[in-house]
Amino acid sequence: MGTALVYHEDMKEARLLWEDPECEIESPERLTTTLECLQQRGLEQRCLRLTAQEASEAELGLVHSSEYVALLRGTQALGTGELQVLSGQYDAIYFHPSTFHCARLAAGAGLQLVDAVLTGAVHNGLALVRPPGHHSQRAAANGFCVFNNVAIAAKHAQQKHGLHRILIVDWDVHHGQGVQYIFEDDPSVLYFSWHRYEHGRFWPYLRESDADAVGQGQGRGFTVNLPWNQVGMGNADYMAAFLHVLLPVAFEFDPELVLVAAGFDSAIGDPEGGYHLESLSQSVCMMVQALLGDPAPPLSGPMEPHHSALESIQSVRAAQAPHWTSLQQQSPAPILSPSTHSPEGRPLSLLPGGSELKTAAAPAAAALSSLLDQLCLWPTPPVRTAVALTSLGTGLVLPPDVLHEEGSAPQEETQAWARLHKVLAKDEALTALGKVLYLLDGILDGQMSNGIAAIPAPAAAATLDVAVRRGLSQGAQRLLCVAVGQLDRPSDLAEDGRNLWVNIRGKEATALSMFHVSVPLPETTGGFLNCVLALVLPLAYGFQPDLVLLALGPAHGLQDPQAALLAALLRVPAGSRVLALVDVRVHTTACRSPGPDAAWGGTPQPGPFLYGFPGGHAGPDVPERAAGATVEDAAGDRSRLSTVTWLLEISRVGGFIPPKQHYEPVPQESIVKHSPAHHCLRPLS
Repeated sequence: MGTALVYHEDMKEARLLWEDPECEIESPERLTTTLECLQQRGLEQRCLRLTAQEASEAELGLVHSSEYVALLRGTQALGTGELQVLSGQYDAIYFHPSTFHCARLAAGAGLQLVDAVLTGAVHNGLALVRPPGHHSQRAAANGFCVFNNVAIAAKHAQQKHGLHRILIVDWDVHHGQGVQYIFEDDPSVLYFSWHRYEHGRFWPYLRESDADAVGQGQGRGFTVNLPWNQVGMGNADYMAAFLHVLLPVAFEFDPELVLVAAGFDSAIGDPEGGYHLESLSQSVCMMVQALLGDPAPPLSGPMEPHHSALESIQSVRAAQAPHWTSLQQQSPAPILSPSTHSPEGRPLSLLPGGSELKTAAAPAAAALSSLLDQLCLWPTPPVRTAVALTSLGTGLVLPPDVLHEEGSAPQEETQAWARLHKVLAKDEALTALGKVLYLLDGILDGQMSNGIAAIPAPAAAATLDVAVRRGLSQGAQRLLCVAVGQLDRPSDLAEDGRNLWVNIRGKEATALSMFHVSVPLPETTGGFLNCVLALVLPLAYGFQPDLVLLALGPAHGLQDPQAALLAALLRVPAGSRVLALVDVRVHTTACRSPGPDAAWGGTPQPGPFLYGFPGGHAGPDVPERAAGATVEDAAGDRSRLSTVTWLLEISRVGGFIPPKQHYEPVPQESIVKHSPAHHCLRPLS
C-alpha cells in the first residue's frame, strides 16, 4: 500500500473563451505544469496512478440539486455568447462546452480516491483536479468551483462505506463557504477552515466566515472557522493554529477519514490566489512527498505568531470551548470576541490585480526561490528508518522500508565514550551504545532519516547522556532531548542554547532554566495529548532543532501508542531527524497487529491526505464506532504490540491513539512559566 495519484488529461480541456481578467488565471496550465513537476521530480512514478472517471449524476446528487445538475449538463450545447451570459449570473465563474465533463471527472476523482483508501488499496492519495470545488453550493457555481468535490467525496464515504466521523480540513486562503453550508447541521462531518477574512473585507465577504459561526442545530461545534484578519501570516501563525485549534479538536473528534481541500493560494511565492504556476506545482510536489513519507525540511524563520493571529486563535477557542473539552482550560484565557463591526472601506477583490499584483510578485518570487534553495539542502536520505536491536526477536517482522541495522561504531570510539559512565562498561550496555552511536552518525550524515535503538534499562540515563554529547560534538547545532521517565538532565551539560531538555514525568511543572523544562505525565490520554500539543510541540517548534532524541527510560509510564504518537509528532520540527532510545524492558517480542477497532486502540485506518484515528467517543452527539473484535493469540490472551513495533507502524502510516478517557488541560502554571522564553506557547498564556 502506498499513495494514489488520480488524474485525467481531459480536465485540461475547459478554458476561458472571452476576456475576463478575474477568471483567466484558472487555466489548464495549473494541471499540466503541476503534473510535469511531479514527473520531473520522480514523484508520479512512486505513486499508484489512477485514471479519473466521471461521477454519475446520482453521485453528484448527493450534494447538488437535480435542477442544477441539469443546468450544467445543458452547457455542453451552448455557444460562446450563451456561456458568457450564463457565467455572468454567478460570482467568479466561466463555463465552457467541456465544463460539465471536466467537473464530473473532478468529482469522480475524489470518489475513486476515497474508495482506494477505504478498501485498503492505498494509505493515502491526491486527486489532481480542476475545476476546484469548495465554493460550490447546492444549486450554484461560485469562485471557479462547479461541483463541490470534497463534499461529494465525504457524502460518498458516508453512504458507500458507512463512515460516521469525517474531518474536512480546508487550507485554501479563501473560505470554503460551500462546504460549510452543506454540512453546517451535520455532526458527522467536522469542517475546519482557516482563511483570509480581514473583518469581512476579503472575498467571499461573508459574516458566516467569522469565528463565531460554529454550525447549526445538531451541527453546532462541527464548523470551525479560523479567520485571519491581517495579511502576511507565516509559519509561526499556522503552527499556532495547528497546535492550539485544529489538532486538539481533531484528536477529540477522532475521525475515521480526513479529507483536505488543498488550495495553495496561501503558499510562499504566490501573490495571485493559488494560481502562480511555479508556486502551485512546487507546493503540490512537497505535499506528495509528505504523503509518500519523505522527510519535510524544518520550518524556517522566527516562530513568534503575529498578535492578530493570536487574537483569531483565542476567538476560535472561545467560540468552540462549549463544544470541545480539549479547548477548555482550568484558568480562563483572555477572551477575544469575534469580529462584529461592519467592514470598512472598499471590499478587497477575490484576487489582487494591476499594480497591487505587481507589487506583491517580486517579494513573493524571492521567497519562493529562497525556499527552493533550502529544499536542495535537505535531500531525502537513502534509508527512511533504521532499527538497532541487540537481538531481532522471532516475532518482530520489519517492514520492507525499515533497515535492521547491524552496524556499530568502532570499538575504540565506543569504549572512549563509555568511560564517561561505569555502567556502560558492561557488555550489553557497551554493545547497545555502539549501535546508538552508529545510528546517530547515520542520521547526522544524512544516510538515514530516523532510527530506533533498544537500550538496557540500567544504562538508559548514561546512554542518553552520551548520545546528547555525541550529537552536539558531531555537528548538531540545536539538539532537543525529550526524556520520558526517570531520566534527569546531566548537571554539567552546558547551558549554551544548543540543547533543550524536556522531561515528561517530572514531579511538578517547572522551568528549571530556559533550556530545561519538566512536566508531570498526565494520567489520562486526553491529558497526554494536551501536554504534547500545548507544551512539548510548541517548545520543539520554537527551538527549531536539527536533531531530536526521544528517550523512553525506566518507569516512563507511556502506553505504546502514546510513545509512537509522540515520536511521530516530533519528526516534523526536526526534519524527521529523530532517534528513539527505548528501555529494553519495554521492548518485548512483537505480536501480530490487532484489528483496527480493538477496544484498547489499534492500527490506523488509512485516510486520504492524512490518517484516521480509531477508537473512542468523539465530540458532542457523535455516534460511537461499532465495537470490533480484539485479536487473541494462541494462549487466548489479548495480543499487544511492543513499543518498537508501534514506533515502526507510526513511521510508516501516521498517527493514532487508543480510546480516549477524558481531556485534562495542561496546568496553566506550566504555560505561564515557560511562555516568556518560548513564543509558540503564548496563545495559551
